[in-house]
Amino acid sequence: MTAAPTARRPRARASSGPLVIRRGRRRPSPRNRRSATLTALTSIMLVYTLLPPVWLLINASKTQEGLFGSFGLWFDADFALFRNIADTFAYDDGIFTRWLLNTLLYVVVGAGGATLLATVAGYGLAKFDFPGKKAVFAVVIGAVAVPGTALAVPTFLMFSSLGLTNTPWAIIIPSLVSPFGLYLMWTYSADAVPDEILESARVDGAREFQAFFRISLPLLAPGIVTVLLFAVVATWNNYFLPLIMLKDPNWYPLTLGLKNWNAQASTIGGEAIFNLVITGSLLTIVPLIVAFLLLQRYWQSGLAAGSVKE
Repeated sequence: MTAAPTARRPRARASSGPLVIRRGRRRPSPRNRRSATLTALTSIMLVYTLLPPVWLLINASKTQEGLFGSFGLWFDADFALFRNIADTFAYDDGIFTRWLLNTLLYVVVGAGGATLLATVAGYGLAKFDFPGKKAVFAVVIGAVAVPGTALAVPTFLMFSSLGLTNTPWAIIIPSLVSPFGLYLMWTYSADAVPDEILESARVDGAREFQAFFRISLPLLAPGIVTVLLFAVVATWNNYFLPLIMLKDPNWYPLTLGLKNWNAQASTIGGEAIFNLVITGSLLTIVPLIVAFLLLQRYWQSGLAAGSVKE
């Protein structure tokens, strides 16, 4: 009598996915812990960044009595934002409007000129070879390392000997020089504009100016916007240079004018304009926020440039 064969149990096939063994409560992976830490740090930085503008917005909506009689991070019962804005522009014969126009003049001419010079010079240094190029590179790097405050006194002495102090040129001319913008456009132009495209344009008969304006300039748009925003922020927030160059309040920028208002509000009997100082500070940062919001799309258009290789 033949014994029946013993039935073999089928072997479990190896699963293509990872084997998960559940033993009680699952521990968080190191990746999840890092994500939680990153989220916490980002939240702290977000609060730290937004707290000053939120404080300005809330307190700019209060009356003079509400500033000292209510909590600083909450609105008062009397919403006086638009009234404070009107009083800010009307105070002292509308001097705030003059300071705003002065700042716009310094930004348009100074920051705009600095961006133009940095773009043209950086492109030329990146795409053309000439004797002394390494020396120019060393000078640019050295100029980037020198802080602007260290050059303020020599600049004042030079402009004083030329008779340009207490004039708009004392603010505009130094603003035209941007070593960091020049270095940024130099390095950006070297990669953003391929040499093969320029060679093809030259073979087709295009001149250097035509190749620059029609081919290179659109490719340099993200770098130009970056340099422009750096120059605009530096010129808009410039304080130390106007402080030593200007004496006439009619040529003050917003930074120096608000400083004088704040000094006046700190004296006995000058507390009545403290709400105007806060409202003026809020109005000062609004153009910068608008500029960043309007120009950020140019950054986004250039973030992935050259990231896909065919």
